[in-house]
Amino acid sequence: MKILFFTLSILFANMAISQTHQITKHNGEQVDVNFIKLKNDLVYYTFDGSAEEHKISKYAVSKITNKQSNQTQKVSDKVIVDSKSDYKLVTVLTQEKTIGLKQAANFSGVSTKTKGEPPIANENHTAMRIKTQSASKGYPFISIVQKADGKYEAVAYAY
Repeated sequence: MKILFFTLSILFANMAISQTHQITKHNGEQVDVNFIKLKNDLVYYTFDGSAEEHKISKYAVSKITNKQSNQTQKVSDKVIVDSKSDYKLVTVLTQEKTIGLKQAANFSGVSTKTKGEPPIANENHTAMRIKTQSASKGYPFISIVQKADGKYEAVAYAY
């Protein structure tokens, strides 16, 4: 009786510790994980047997499926940018929110400066120009770093 009880407890403990969720990325990759939370546009999770917390951008994740109840939670829609006119679909992300996206291209140049315009308007014009350039090449995400000398560097990301 003790052996049966011990065997059953090990079996149920193993099921409770095992990976409980499946993350499906927009690039088609599926990863078995223990889902923790979705906060600040990042998905937090751990791998089986590890207490180390990992994170990935919600923009790289399509859905999270609970393997025990088979419930699916949609995380984000896949953004498809085909032409220059799709510049409104391009999303500007901070560097931290690009985890899990693939770096595709680098852009650099001089920030837009219009006489009499406030600095925020100049930043918006620069962002619009970079978004248009990114959309023409088919990249749905960019990260912009403004430099003190009036120049910028932008990195385009894809799935």
